[in-house]
Amino acid sequence: MNLREAQEGTEYIIKKINTNDEELNAFLFSLGCYSGEAITVIAHRKGGCTVSIKDARYNIDNQLAEAIIV
Repeated sequence: MNLREAQEGTEYIIKKINTNDEELNAFLFSLGCYSGEAITVIAHRKGGCTVSIKDARYNIDNQLAEAIIV
């Protein structure tokens, strides 16, 4: 399941990041978004969703939300 399908308010563990873009992988890693890390969807929005990673909140677009597998 990806983050677009995840329920709001439920904590998930990231299984993998489904992208071939090394720059994007490095960026997500710098945010603390990598395999084995906990992530919570705070809210689904029209163009993406708001997530919580390591006590920080981020807005991510739908394409990125689909690449994060939980």
